[in-house]
Amino acid sequence: MGLPFFGLTQQYRVNLFTQIHEIVFHGKGGYDYDTVYGMPIWLRNFTFKKMNDYYEEESKQYKKGTPAQSMPKGPNIRKPSYSTKARK
Repeated sequence: MGLPFFGLTQQYRVNLFTQIHEIVFHGKGGYDYDTVYGMPIWLRNFTFKKMNDYYEEESKQYKKGTPAQSMPKGPNIRKPSYSTKARK
């Protein structure tokens, strides 16, 4: 009789919040907690699967030692052209 009458079981809650954390953390700023929590279940599962597939493919490419040319690159962030050292 471990099932509650209303609400989620403890294991389901752990799985739910783990999935939300993974999407927010590995989404690299693309998702926030409230957005993911409010997603329909089918969309959250789809997003999680796509992210999981992407990172598994990236891991395979990394282990092979070949650059992931087919993988999309992250944003092109340039370093500032000026010196960041304090002047004396």
